Formats: sequence, C-alpha cells, structure tokens
Amino acid sequence: MIKSFGGIFWRTKNIEVVKTWYRDVLKLEIGEWNGTMIKSESGNETIFSFFSEDDGYFPADQQVMLNFQVHSMDETIKHLEHMGVPLAKPQESGEYGTFIWIADPEGRLIELWEKG
Repeated sequence: MIKSFGGIFWRTKNIEVVKTWYRDVLKLEIGEWNGTMIKSESGNETIFSFFSEDDGYFPADQQVMLNFQVHSMDETIKHLEHMGVPLAKPQESGEYGTFIWIADPEGRLIELWEKG
C-alpha cells in the first residue's frame, strides 16, 4: 500500500534561523515554501523504525529523530568543522555503517549515516 515517505513536517520557533541552518550545515536547499524535496538515489533506503518510550538511543524528550544518509562521512565531518558545528555524539561504526550526531539550532538531535 505505501509507496514512499511523503514528507516530514514539524513546527519550529524561528523558521528563518532553522531554514538557514539546514541550508548551510546540511546543504538542503529550503525553498520559499519552507521546504525542500529530497530525491532518493539508487541504492539508498529510508528506514522507518519505532523505539520504546524508555529506549536510550536518543533523548526521551525528543519524539522524533531525523537520520540523513551522507555520501562521505569524512567530507561531512570536515564540512561540519568548517561550519563550527560540533558533534553531539562521537563517531560510531558498526555493521550498518558509520554514524554521527549533531544538533540543530533548536536542539533537535540529527543522525548522519554513511552506509557501510
């Protein structure tokens, strides 16, 4: 029945600050309509996963965590350093790939993933 994700929507306290941050830090071209369209590349997956209320993977006060797949973790980390964006969690590697966390201007943790 489901073909694909249609979108991710959330409220923000300061749209212009958040739009600028996502544009500059994550290189997402946010349009005048306050959104962007990310077209999937061949070989990429979108994961939809549930976590229990008491799971410690990400903070309990954050209901949703974004995960963006990146082309190169090394290039991504260099870009983040250049932008002055600290890692919110050290780099981890495992059977599914390499992961880092950063926080947006409103403190939402974002996971960046290079598929292994």
